[in-house]
Amino acid sequence: MKILAIETSCDDTAVAILEEKKGKFKMLSNVVSSQTIHQNYGGVFPMMAKREHQANLVPVLMRALKQAELEKSKSKTLNPKQIQNLKKILEKESELYEKLLKFLQMHEKPKVDAIAVTHGPGLEPCLWVGVNLARALSYIWNIPLIPVNHIEAHILVNFLENPKIKFPALCLVVSGGHTQLILMKKIGSYKIIGETRDDAAGECFDKCAKILGLGYPGGPIIFKIASKIKESNIKLPRPMINSKDYDFSFSGLKTAVLYKVRDAKVDEKFVGEMSIEIQQAIIDVLLKKTLQAAKDFKAKTIILGGGVSANQKLRKQFTKKSDIQVIFPDPKFSTDNALMIAIVAYFNRTRKKRWQSVKANANLRVGS
Repeated sequence: MKILAIETSCDDTAVAILEEKKGKFKMLSNVVSSQTIHQNYGGVFPMMAKREHQANLVPVLMRALKQAELEKSKSKTLNPKQIQNLKKILEKESELYEKLLKFLQMHEKPKVDAIAVTHGPGLEPCLWVGVNLARALSYIWNIPLIPVNHIEAHILVNFLENPKIKFPALCLVVSGGHTQLILMKKIGSYKIIGETRDDAAGECFDKCAKILGLGYPGGPIIFKIASKIKESNIKLPRPMINSKDYDFSFSGLKTAVLYKVRDAKVDEKFVGEMSIEIQQAIIDVLLKKTLQAAKDFKAKTIILGGGVSANQKLRKQFTKKSDIQVIFPDPKFSTDNALMIAIVAYFNRTRKKRWQSVKANANLRVGS
């Protein structure tokens, strides 16, 4: 089975092609185009990201097909009815329509069995660009469509290299927009047992980095600076670390950083010590809450996913302090990519939809 997958939930434009044979996965291609334009603003602007997706999707699609050796030229053009319907599907994506029409006029239908696309959660304008591309391809190529939950993808990407994970598993999804603890009884069975009440861990990294005058995204920059510092004399709070639930809150940490910066001499030493303390404060909260939940729910495995899970300090401390198996994705699969979307589609391969019924849902949740 071959699956072509599309991911546009935030600021990464991604297309991948995954092949499955006898339960084993083979990555045929995995192309990600990151939108560097947002680095100038310290965050992602949805409508700007939407325009970037429209410009990038067809070139990324072509690269993915070429890498997978599925790109094939053709001479027969689309008929007037197909063009009319394609224009209607992409009526809100004019730039994408022009690029896609040219591509479809020149390329044969690839030999794939399904098209997968992220339909939520995420930034709604961004989601719709990917969904509409998937709908258009599904219509023109007559290939079934499988809508995918982005959070489930951050969990199931771990099955690429760990096919025999023991259940129940306790999943910590930590990304720019989400921090959630999810009890997983089996693939497809999820229950959110804890989540952030305000800023997600990734947002906290980004906002703290902005306060310190660093770049975007904040997590990798803070980790790089912190890795050069042995210790910090700065002390920051660990919000909700002792609460009797599994929820998180990181807005108070961001505020504490703001106050420290306001009252301090902000030099290289201060930024270094602040970076190591911000990172450790976030890790301490994530670690304690996750390990407590794993113990309370008798989890046999801890699964991490999302961009923050690429942090090497976090990985080392989870591995060291957990008495059960901890699984992380390869760092290149921690951040947003389409391969993880394809893997979820494979496990949900019986849930194929007609293209007309697939819509974006910015507030989609796992277990719902």
